[in-house]
Parts: sequence; structure tokens; C-alpha cells
Amino acid sequence: MNTVGQRFARPDGRIKVTGAARYTADFDRPDKLHAVLVTAPAAGQLTSLDTEEAAHGPGVIRILTQADLPQFTAVPVPLMFSLPPMRNDTIRFEGQPVAMVLAETLEQAEAAAHRVRVTIAPAEVKSPGQSNPRPPVSDSGYIFAAVDAAKGDLAAGFSQATHRIAAEYAQPSRHHNAMEPHATLAWWEGEDLVVHDATQWTAGTRQMLAKALGLPPERVRVMCPHTGGGFGSKAFPKWHTLFAAAAARVSGRPVKLVLSRAQMYTMTGYQPLTRHRIELGATPDGGLTALHYDSVNVTSSTEDFVESATQAGRAMYAVPALETHERVEEITAGAPTPLRAPGGGASGMWALESAMDELAYTLGMDPLELRLRNHAEVDPVSGKPWSSKNLLEAYALGAERFGWHRRPAQAERDGDWMVGWGMASATMGSFRLPAAARVSLRADGTALLESSFNDIGTGVFTIFSQLVGDALGLPPDRVEIRNGDSTLPEACGTFCSASAMCVGAALLDACRQIRASLGEGDPLALLRWLGRESEAALGRFSPGEGVQLEIDGGASPNAMRTWGAVFVEVGVDRALGLLRLRRMLGSYSVGRVLNPRTTKSQLIGAMIWGWGMAAMEASIFEPRLGRFLSKNLVGVPLPVNADIPAVDAVWVDELDEVASPIGGKGVGEIGVVGVAPAVANAVFHATGLRIRELPILPEKLLAEE
Repeated sequence: MNTVGQRFARPDGRIKVTGAARYTADFDRPDKLHAVLVTAPAAGQLTSLDTEEAAHGPGVIRILTQADLPQFTAVPVPLMFSLPPMRNDTIRFEGQPVAMVLAETLEQAEAAAHRVRVTIAPAEVKSPGQSNPRPPVSDSGYIFAAVDAAKGDLAAGFSQATHRIAAEYAQPSRHHNAMEPHATLAWWEGEDLVVHDATQWTAGTRQMLAKALGLPPERVRVMCPHTGGGFGSKAFPKWHTLFAAAAARVSGRPVKLVLSRAQMYTMTGYQPLTRHRIELGATPDGGLTALHYDSVNVTSSTEDFVESATQAGRAMYAVPALETHERVEEITAGAPTPLRAPGGGASGMWALESAMDELAYTLGMDPLELRLRNHAEVDPVSGKPWSSKNLLEAYALGAERFGWHRRPAQAERDGDWMVGWGMASATMGSFRLPAAARVSLRADGTALLESSFNDIGTGVFTIFSQLVGDALGLPPDRVEIRNGDSTLPEACGTFCSASAMCVGAALLDACRQIRASLGEGDPLALLRWLGRESEAALGRFSPGEGVQLEIDGGASPNAMRTWGAVFVEVGVDRALGLLRLRRMLGSYSVGRVLNPRTTKSQLIGAMIWGWGMAAMEASIFEPRLGRFLSKNLVGVPLPVNADIPAVDAVWVDELDEVASPIGGKGVGEIGVVGVAPAVANAVFHATGLRIRELPILPEKLLAEE
């Protein structure tokens, strides 16, 4: 069989569009209790928690406070945010849980939760811009890349520059807002804990629960076959899952806890507001001589989360001297968490590619030509060769398809609209994690694939059935998949665009073992099947001995990333402050494309998200009360069909068997990278307005030049 690389429909499509797919909150248990968390209205000290009236409400079984919960064992970050709530009277942020109502129905639990009276002695609010930025604590579990980097002589590099630009850029905090809310259903079977949890990492949730509750991992079972979106908010376990498990233990009954949309704004993380300062130096022909990049992101008082905004910038261009720094600033809010294209993908490239456009205009160069002039043939910092990189081909393909050579030197007018063109480069780190999968070839001519990975809507059922089918000579529809259960072989989490690459590699390993055990090429091999039901093998993938997370190639001989370029055309109505997308094209170098249909779907979906980041999305922090203003989706603008005209994604042929035996790399997130700066650059081309703070709202377009 040779189906990899061909267009196949998703086998899970029908059950999802008909509502037959079951998500965490769809599961049930007889005699379950509904749990609702009671949260603090502000940060400070809890001075009173009056549960008397609520406890006598209809259907209320119990109201749990810190006195009723066990002392949880400390769990290392990032398996869990440190300092779990409901352990003392210190309230670190608005929305922190202080109690949990258990009732017979959800309505009864919600009504009782509203009757709990919470009194707080407010603390002084720390808002963005009020605290001095500082280096992050070095042992924070939320630092995924070097916070400082340097290469060459920065002062000498700038002294050689004939052209310099220095500018500051900002992006707001943003919340994930997955369609499926965070939810947990937990019960105990004797001394064993069983959990349905809305998660991106079944094995991670199991590890957290076992550690926090002092259980052997084999006594904890976590299930999540389908996840209704997460975008990073469900990558690492959160407190509510632990609380549901503890409540089930205390009450002796199953407990279902589903967070409200408002609680998802305070308890499940967010992308932090990040400020960037970039200085570039170049020679008259556009050759970069120096890059100085500092970023500061907000974080909580309990965790030092680092956005790693400079990570992508260090890898993008061939610059002889560079220096980058990451700093954090505490605010009165919960801890941030990764959101779509982490490691500086979406955030860092917003700033860098805006700065590159400014430099291009300073030099009088075509923006694409400046990027071609500074293409990095090897990793700029480590000097290691790339595992694969066809970015030059992607630039050429994208420019040709978009018609970049026809770009007018000045903006053109279409009625009331000023029309501008912009482009930006894109890069995303390659994250590799250990994964395992079991494949069984059965006598009836079918195969069974088993692994704990989560389906989050990216099309993994499709590509995994293609990979296994091709490896064993079966049509994809003859491959059965069991997933999302921690009793199955342990897969990596479904995040960082890594699951297809890592779990897919484990599947190929298992299939090769099966072929070898059956005597591939041996004319007597069929005799080995006599009287047997199946042949099974456990396949594994690891980025290195003992390595749990490898970024950009880690200690391997090659550096690894994905690449691309985004081209956009926008219209701007200066009289009304309106911004419209007219067309957008992304061109990518992402390794072997396993399924063109699912790949294009992933890329275009991410590009649309990028438009939302550029023109709409922001979570506003209210500085007096110390809280995010949004509590639901009513005031959250999102792209709709009318906002999105012609959007397309193309890619160049590439095979990267260094990054993964399947030859491919992650495509789930790179589509969002580069869209925001390409849009801002197009706005400048159209209007002469340089927008340096996202999102690009009407009031910014109405500003004077």
C-alpha cells in the first residue's frame, strides 16, 4: 500500500459532525455528584467563608473547604501549577477556588455556590507595567529554552552597520477559549482512581494525580479519547482535576466537575502580555550585522512562566552578532501557560518580522529580498546544520503564487479602501518527546493500534491509519485505533505539534518489528501464522537516552525547525478605521506531508487564528481590581466567515528522516506564525501607519500618521 501523501477523509469525521463522539462531560456514572467551585472575588486574604445558608440548600451534600481536603504531595512544575489553592487563606488572584459545593444536580450545586459568602481583605494589585522586570527563577518548570543567548561582538556589529532601527512592540494577553470546557469525572474503585479528564496529555494527568495523592501510577487510570480543543490550556494538568479526585474520595461517590467559561479565564492559564524591544543593524546591501532582542512577559506571583519570545528570533536569520534576553514581570493573576505556537513562534516572530519590515523600508529594499539576503544556512547560534530546510523554495513558491513581483511600490486605492501588501517569515521550533505505541496484526487481515495519545481534532486518526496500513500492506480502513487511555502504551502529549511525528515514529517501529518477526521475504513465513490470532509489537520513539523534551534538535548533531512565509493583502478604510483581509497565502517547508487534506486544514485554520491575533484578540486586565475583564464569549471578537476571504496554504516537497522516521515534522501550529506581522506590514504599505501593538483596532487606524 502507498496511501501516505494522498488525500484521505477523516475516519472520525462522521461521529463528530453527528455528535456521536463522546467528550469528557458526556460521560456519566450512576450516583454521581455535581461539583461547582466557589471562587474568590479578588486577591488578598480570606477573612471569612460563610457556607451556612448554602449548606442547607436543596440537594446539597457537602461543601468542601481547605479543612476537608487532604494535604497534597508537592507535584513538580509543569505537571501542576505550584501552590495549589484551598491550602491556606492567601488568595493570589481573582477567581482562585476557596470552596467546592457537592450536590445531586448541577443546578443545585450552582445555586448553592452563589450562596456561599466570601470575604476578602484585598491586597495591593500589581498590574502590567508596575513592577520591575527581573530574570526568571532558574528552576521554574515553565522555562523551556535559554532565557539569555549571545553570539559574536554586538557592539562591533552595530558599529559596522550603516542602517539601524530600534523599536518596541507589544502583544496583549490572550485566553485559549477551547470549545470544550475543562472537565473531570472521577471515582474510586477501592484503592484505584479512575478519571475521565479533558486533557491534552493523558499520561501527564496520570502522573500528576499519582504524585499528588501518593498513589502508585498503576493505580490511576485516566481516559480521554477526544479533546474538544485546548490550544495549550489542557497541555498540563490543572487543579480542578485533583479537586474532583479528592472530592470523590471524601464523598465516597463519583464527582463530575465542569469549569464555567468564566473560570476558564482565571484557572486554566493564558498567553502572557509580552513587550519586545528589537534593535537591528545592517549594511547598505541589507546584510544584518547585529540583533539585540529583549522581551518581558507578565507572570504570576507563584510561577515564573517564560514566553520564550526570543527563541525563534535567534534561529531565523544569519546574523554574526546577537544578544537576547527574557525577563518576567509579576502581576496579580494566575499563572500563564503555552498558547499556540510556543517558543517564540507567534509572539516572537510578530516582533522580529515587524522590525525586519521597518528595516527593509529604511534600506529601500523589497521586504522579501531582505529576508533572502539574510537566509540562515545553518543554525545561527549553534552552527549546526538543519535537519532539513527548504525555506528558499517556500519563499519562491509563495511569492509566485501570490504574485509578489507585482507588488506596487505605493498603496493603491479601491474606492474607500487603501490596499496594501505585506509579508513575513515564519518558523516554529521542533519539539520531540518520547512516545510508545502497540500494533497488532490480526489473522482476519486487520490491525489494531493502541496508544494513550489524545485526539484533539488534528486528524491523527487519519494519518496513523495511513502509516500503519502502508507499513503492513493494509488499506487504512482496516486499521482499528484505541487511544486516550493511560492503561495503553504511553504516548507524548498532544501539544507542540509533536504527536504525529513522535507517535507516528513509534508506530513505524512497531510495524517493522512485526514484519521482522513474521520473516519478511521468507517464503515459509505464512506457516508461522498457523493457529495464531495475531502478531503484536510495542514500538518506541525517543529523542535521546533519558530525554523527556527536546527542542530544536537539543544535543543531536542537527538543528530542527519548521519554516514558512506568509503573504497578505489588506484593505484599510482610514475614514472609518476599518481593516479587511482581502487574501492570504502561506507557503511552508514542514517535512513530508502525510495527508494533504488534513495538512491544508491545519495550516489554513491556524492562519485564520493568526488573523484573529492580528486584528481582534485581546484579554484586557483591569488594573484597579486586578482581573481580566472578559468572563464569557460575548465580548470576544472572533473571525467569522465574512472576515475570511481567499486563504490558501501551499508547501514544498521535503523529507526529513533526521527529525523523525516518518519524514515529517509538525504542521499544527506554524500556520499562525507570521500572520500578525504580515498584516501589520500590509497596513503600513497601505497607510504609512506603523502599528507596533496588537491587535490592530479601529482606533489605531484612525490615529494620525
